[in-house]
Amino acid sequence: MTAARSTAITSRKQPQQARSNQLVEAVLDAAVQVLMREGARRFTTARVAERAGVSVGSLYQYFPNKASILFRLQSDEWQRTSALLRSILEDQATAPPARLRRLVHAFVRSECEEAAIRIALSDAAPLYRDAPEAIAAKKENAHIFRTFLREALPDMPDDKRSLAGDLIKMTLSGVGSSFSETPRTETEIVLWSDALADMLCAYVERMTRASEPGPDLSAPAPPHRVGT
Repeated sequence: MTAARSTAITSRKQPQQARSNQLVEAVLDAAVQVLMREGARRFTTARVAERAGVSVGSLYQYFPNKASILFRLQSDEWQRTSALLRSILEDQATAPPARLRRLVHAFVRSECEEAAIRIALSDAAPLYRDAPEAIAAKKENAHIFRTFLREALPDMPDDKRSLAGDLIKMTLSGVGSSFSETPRTETEIVLWSDALADMLCAYVERMTRASEPGPDLSAPAPPHRVGT
């Protein structure tokens, strides 16, 4: 356990009234703006309160320190990621390859749209990387992806299916992170997403063919009939 985990990172209390909800939303919106402009190292509760137009005392009613604000932003991002995975990968009315293609497009677009705040939050990750909520979020997303892969690759051994899943996730993460470092046009996002989806879908298709059972060579051959 790191020293940073001794700092409280959860919200002090949950808003119960509309006015309180508005205050919390104002603080979170301001926090995003400050984080994107100043970065995690210069992120302070005073800057957030000033940007939100509220007193520091009002902010402290719900967030005891800057770590708790950053953690809330990260928690919200985890929830959005889980919702995205579920909405796409659990859609059993759509064939697995089409779901994977949709996921690639949605993921790359999300990486580009949220690049600035994602980079800033990654700088603050030591504040909450060992939090129970972080561990739970990772487990939930891993479960969603494993369930999808069992459907997409039903005949593949567990160890090989796990390897395929790791390769897909690492490729998505690596390409998405690198691609989104530079501002991208809509055309670039679509072209790169299509290319990445083609590559990953071809890989899954090849794994599917390789895992399909072949003909039963142990079965006796039919008797040879000689014509008269």
